[in-house]
Amino acid sequence: MDRLTFLGHSTVLVDLDGVRLLTDPVLGHVAGGTIRRHVPDVLPGALENLAAVFISHGHLDHLDLPSLADLPGDPALIVPVGLGGVVANVARGEVHEVRTGDTVRIGALTLEAVHAEHGRRRSLRTTAESALGLLISGSTAVYFAGDTDLFSEMALLAGRVDVALLPVGGWGPTVGRGHLDPERAAEAVVRVQAAIATPIHWGTLYPVGLRRLASDRFERPGEAFRIAVAERAPTVDVRILAPGGSMPLEGRGAR
Repeated sequence: MDRLTFLGHSTVLVDLDGVRLLTDPVLGHVAGGTIRRHVPDVLPGALENLAAVFISHGHLDHLDLPSLADLPGDPALIVPVGLGGVVANVARGEVHEVRTGDTVRIGALTLEAVHAEHGRRRSLRTTAESALGLLISGSTAVYFAGDTDLFSEMALLAGRVDVALLPVGGWGPTVGRGHLDPERAAEAVVRVQAAIATPIHWGTLYPVGLRRLASDRFERPGEAFRIAVAERAPTVDVRILAPGGSMPLEGRGAR
Protein backbone atom coordinates (compact mmCIF):
# COMPACT_ATOMS: atom_id res chain seq x y z
CA MET A 1 0.00 0.00 0.00
CA ASP A 2 1.22 3.52 -0.80
CA ARG A 3 2.04 5.21 2.49
CA LEU A 4 3.89 8.13 4.00
CA THR A 5 5.61 7.69 7.38
CA PHE A 6 6.93 10.58 9.48
CA LEU A 7 10.06 9.34 11.27
CA GLY A 8 10.77 12.61 13.08
CA HIS A 9 12.20 16.04 12.28
CA SER A 10 12.56 16.09 8.46
CA THR A 11 12.96 12.34 8.01
CA VAL A 12 10.01 11.04 5.98
CA LEU A 13 9.66 7.64 4.34
CA VAL A 14 7.58 7.72 1.16
CA ASP A 15 6.34 4.38 -0.20
CA LEU A 16 4.77 5.24 -3.54
CA ASP A 17 4.21 3.29 -6.78
CA GLY A 18 6.64 0.57 -5.77
CA VAL A 19 9.44 3.01 -4.84
CA ARG A 20 10.81 3.68 -1.33
CA LEU A 21 12.23 7.18 -0.88
CA LEU A 22 13.68 8.65 2.32
CA THR A 23 14.22 12.35 3.04
CA ASP A 24 16.91 13.92 5.26
CA PRO A 25 17.64 10.82 7.37
CA VAL A 26 18.52 11.58 10.97
CA LEU A 27 18.09 8.28 12.76
CA GLY A 28 19.43 9.18 16.24
CA HIS A 29 21.19 12.03 18.02
CA VAL A 30 23.07 14.60 15.95
CA ALA A 31 25.88 17.15 16.26
CA GLY A 32 28.08 14.94 18.43
CA GLY A 33 25.20 14.17 20.75
CA THR A 34 24.59 17.81 21.70
CA ILE A 35 21.20 17.76 19.99
CA ARG A 36 19.16 14.93 21.47
CA ARG A 37 16.33 12.94 19.96
CA HIS A 38 13.42 12.63 22.41
CA VAL A 39 11.53 10.00 20.45
CA PRO A 40 12.85 6.47 19.74
CA ASP A 41 15.71 6.13 17.27
CA VAL A 42 14.85 4.88 13.78
CA LEU A 43 16.16 1.34 13.32
CA PRO A 44 17.89 0.84 9.97
CA GLY A 45 16.08 -2.48 9.60
CA ALA A 46 12.86 -0.55 9.07
CA LEU A 47 14.39 1.04 5.96
CA GLU A 48 15.11 -1.98 3.80
CA ASN A 49 14.75 -1.74 0.02
CA LEU A 50 15.29 2.01 -0.23
CA ALA A 51 15.57 3.16 -3.83
CA ALA A 52 16.65 6.74 -3.14
CA VAL A 53 17.52 9.23 -0.42
CA PHE A 54 17.03 12.97 -0.83
CA ILE A 55 19.11 15.49 1.13
CA SER A 56 17.66 18.99 1.15
CA HIS A 57 20.75 20.84 2.41
CA GLY A 58 23.93 20.45 4.41
CA HIS A 59 22.97 21.45 7.94
CA LEU A 60 23.71 18.77 10.53
CA ASP A 61 20.07 18.10 11.41
CA HIS A 62 19.40 17.22 7.74
CA LEU A 63 22.66 15.79 6.41
CA ASP A 64 23.82 13.37 9.10
CA LEU A 65 26.66 11.24 7.75
CA PRO A 66 26.44 8.48 10.41
CA SER A 67 22.76 8.02 9.56
CA LEU A 68 23.56 7.78 5.85
CA ALA A 69 26.26 5.21 6.59
CA ASP A 70 23.78 3.10 8.59
CA LEU A 71 21.20 2.86 5.82
CA PRO A 72 20.81 -0.62 4.37
CA GLY A 73 21.35 -1.40 0.70
CA ASP A 74 22.68 0.94 -1.95
CA PRO A 75 20.07 3.66 -2.52
CA ALA A 76 20.78 6.52 -4.89
CA LEU A 77 21.62 9.78 -3.10
CA ILE A 78 20.14 13.01 -4.46
CA VAL A 79 21.85 16.11 -3.06
CA PRO A 80 22.24 19.80 -3.91
CA VAL A 81 25.16 20.68 -6.14
CA GLY A 82 28.22 21.05 -3.92
CA LEU A 83 27.41 18.25 -1.48
CA GLY A 84 28.33 15.28 -3.66
CA GLY A 85 31.83 15.19 -2.24
CA VAL A 86 30.52 15.36 1.32
CA VAL A 87 28.42 12.21 0.93
CA ALA A 88 30.83 10.32 -1.33
CA ASN A 89 32.52 8.38 1.47
CA VAL A 90 29.25 6.95 2.80
CA ALA A 91 27.40 6.55 -0.50
CA ARG A 92 26.99 3.01 -1.80
CA GLY A 93 24.64 3.95 -4.63
CA GLU A 94 24.85 6.54 -7.38
CA VAL A 95 25.10 10.17 -6.28
CA HIS A 96 23.06 12.76 -8.19
CA GLU A 97 23.95 16.42 -7.63
CA VAL A 98 20.95 18.56 -8.60
CA ARG A 99 19.87 22.17 -8.71
CA THR A 100 16.45 23.81 -8.94
CA GLY A 101 14.49 22.44 -11.91
CA ASP A 102 16.55 19.26 -12.35
CA THR A 103 14.70 15.94 -12.39
CA VAL A 104 15.76 12.39 -11.55
CA ARG A 105 13.69 9.38 -12.55
CA ILE A 106 13.54 6.61 -9.93
CA GLY A 107 11.33 3.73 -10.98
CA ALA A 108 7.83 5.06 -11.60
CA LEU A 109 8.53 8.37 -9.84
CA THR A 110 9.82 11.67 -11.16
CA LEU A 111 11.76 13.64 -8.55
CA GLU A 112 12.07 17.37 -9.25
CA ALA A 113 14.35 19.63 -7.23
CA VAL A 114 12.59 22.86 -6.27
CA HIS A 115 13.79 26.03 -4.63
CA ALA A 116 14.05 26.40 -0.86
CA GLU A 117 14.77 29.70 0.86
CA HIS A 118 17.34 28.64 3.42
CA GLY A 119 21.03 28.67 4.31
CA ARG A 120 23.35 26.56 2.17
CA ARG A 121 26.62 26.36 4.13
CA ARG A 122 27.62 23.13 5.90
CA SER A 123 31.04 24.25 7.10
CA LEU A 124 33.63 26.89 6.35
CA ARG A 125 34.90 24.66 3.54
CA THR A 126 31.64 23.24 2.20
CA THR A 127 28.85 25.25 0.62
CA ALA A 128 26.06 23.93 -1.57
CA GLU A 129 24.77 26.05 -4.42
CA SER A 130 21.42 26.24 -2.66
CA ALA A 131 19.03 24.47 -0.32
CA LEU A 132 16.33 22.48 -2.08
CA GLY A 133 12.88 21.02 -1.68
CA LEU A 134 11.56 18.07 -3.66
CA LEU A 135 8.43 17.45 -5.69
CA ILE A 136 7.75 13.71 -5.87
CA SER A 137 5.40 12.94 -8.78
CA GLY A 138 3.66 9.62 -9.26
CA SER A 139 0.10 8.48 -8.66
CA THR A 140 0.24 11.00 -5.79
CA ALA A 141 2.26 14.23 -5.90
CA VAL A 142 4.12 14.95 -2.65
CA TYR A 143 5.92 18.23 -1.96
CA PHE A 144 8.71 17.95 0.61
CA ALA A 145 9.72 21.51 1.45
CA GLY A 146 12.94 20.72 3.34
CA ASP A 147 13.90 23.76 5.39
CA THR A 148 12.57 26.94 3.87
CA ASP A 149 11.04 30.33 4.44
CA LEU A 150 8.27 31.63 2.21
CA PHE A 151 9.30 32.56 -1.33
CA SER A 152 7.31 33.93 -4.24
CA GLU A 153 7.90 30.98 -6.59
CA MET A 154 6.19 28.66 -4.10
CA ALA A 155 2.89 29.66 -5.72
CA LEU A 156 4.05 28.02 -8.97
CA LEU A 157 3.50 24.65 -7.29
CA ALA A 158 -0.24 25.28 -7.07
CA GLY A 159 -2.13 22.58 -8.95
CA ARG A 160 0.84 20.20 -8.86
CA VAL A 161 0.71 19.05 -5.23
CA ASP A 162 -1.59 16.58 -3.49
CA VAL A 163 0.27 16.32 -0.16
CA ALA A 164 2.47 19.10 1.25
CA LEU A 165 5.08 18.28 3.92
CA LEU A 166 5.90 21.60 5.56
CA PRO A 167 8.32 22.47 8.38
CA VAL A 168 6.59 24.15 11.31
CA GLY A 169 9.11 24.13 14.17
CA GLY A 170 12.72 23.39 15.02
CA TRP A 171 14.97 22.17 17.79
CA GLY A 172 15.62 25.40 19.72
CA PRO A 173 13.62 28.12 21.45
CA THR A 174 12.93 29.87 18.13
CA VAL A 175 13.00 28.70 14.52
CA GLY A 176 15.21 31.54 13.28
CA ARG A 177 15.64 32.91 9.78
CA GLY A 178 15.09 30.65 6.81
CA HIS A 179 12.39 28.57 8.51
CA LEU A 180 8.62 28.43 8.68
CA ASP A 181 6.68 28.68 11.91
CA PRO A 182 3.08 27.36 12.07
CA GLU A 183 1.53 30.59 10.81
CA ARG A 184 3.95 31.04 7.92
CA ALA A 185 3.58 27.37 7.06
CA ALA A 186 -0.17 27.97 6.82
CA GLU A 187 0.55 30.70 4.28
CA ALA A 188 2.64 28.15 2.37
CA VAL A 189 -0.43 25.89 2.28
CA VAL A 190 -2.40 28.73 0.73
CA ARG A 191 0.27 29.24 -1.93
CA VAL A 192 0.76 25.55 -2.77
CA GLN A 193 -2.97 24.70 -2.65
CA ALA A 194 -2.43 21.08 -1.63
CA ALA A 195 -5.38 18.91 -0.65
CA ILE A 196 -3.53 17.52 2.37
CA ALA A 197 -0.93 19.22 4.56
CA THR A 198 1.27 17.47 7.13
CA PRO A 199 3.64 19.30 9.49
CA ILE A 200 7.25 18.12 9.78
CA HIS A 201 10.42 19.46 11.48
CA TRP A 202 8.91 19.45 14.97
CA GLY A 203 8.53 17.30 18.08
CA THR A 204 11.78 15.37 17.69
CA LEU A 205 15.06 17.10 18.58
CA TYR A 206 16.17 19.37 21.40
CA PRO A 207 19.50 20.64 22.80
CA VAL A 208 21.05 18.74 25.71
CA GLY A 209 19.76 20.03 29.06
CA LEU A 210 16.52 21.40 27.67
CA ARG A 211 14.16 18.46 28.09
CA ARG A 212 11.63 20.72 29.84
CA LEU A 213 11.70 22.99 26.82
CA ALA A 214 11.14 19.93 24.66
CA SER A 215 8.05 18.84 26.57
CA ASP A 216 6.61 22.33 27.09
CA ARG A 217 7.26 23.83 23.68
CA PHE A 218 8.09 21.23 21.08
CA GLU A 219 4.70 19.53 21.19
CA ARG A 220 2.82 22.69 20.22
CA PRO A 221 3.74 23.49 16.60
CA GLY A 222 1.69 20.71 15.00
CA GLU A 223 -1.57 21.76 16.60
CA ALA A 224 -0.77 25.44 16.08
CA PHE A 225 -0.33 24.63 12.37
CA ARG A 226 -3.73 22.90 12.27
CA ILE A 227 -5.40 25.95 13.80
CA ALA A 228 -3.64 28.37 11.44
CA VAL A 229 -4.58 26.33 8.35
CA ALA A 230 -8.20 26.08 9.51
CA GLU A 231 -8.32 29.88 9.60
CA ARG A 232 -6.62 30.47 6.24
CA ALA A 233 -7.48 27.42 4.13
CA PRO A 234 -10.37 25.57 5.81
CA THR A 235 -10.86 23.06 2.99
CA VAL A 236 -7.34 21.64 3.41
CA ASP A 237 -7.11 18.36 5.31
CA VAL A 238 -4.38 18.72 7.97
CA ARG A 239 -2.99 15.38 9.09
CA ILE A 240 -0.67 15.53 12.08
CA LEU A 241 1.61 12.52 12.47
CA ALA A 242 3.62 11.85 15.60
CA PRO A 243 7.12 10.52 14.89
CA GLY A 244 6.62 6.96 13.71
CA GLY A 245 3.07 7.62 12.51
CA SER A 246 1.95 7.01 8.95
CA MET A 247 -0.92 7.69 6.59
CA PRO A 248 -2.06 6.28 3.25
CA LEU A 249 -1.31 8.10 0.02
CA GLU A 250 -4.61 8.20 -1.78
CA GLY A 251 -3.69 9.32 -5.28
CA ARG A 252 -4.79 12.40 -7.13
CA GLY A 253 -8.38 11.73 -6.18
CA ALA A 254 -7.47 13.40 -2.89
CA ARG A 255 -7.45 16.76 -4.65
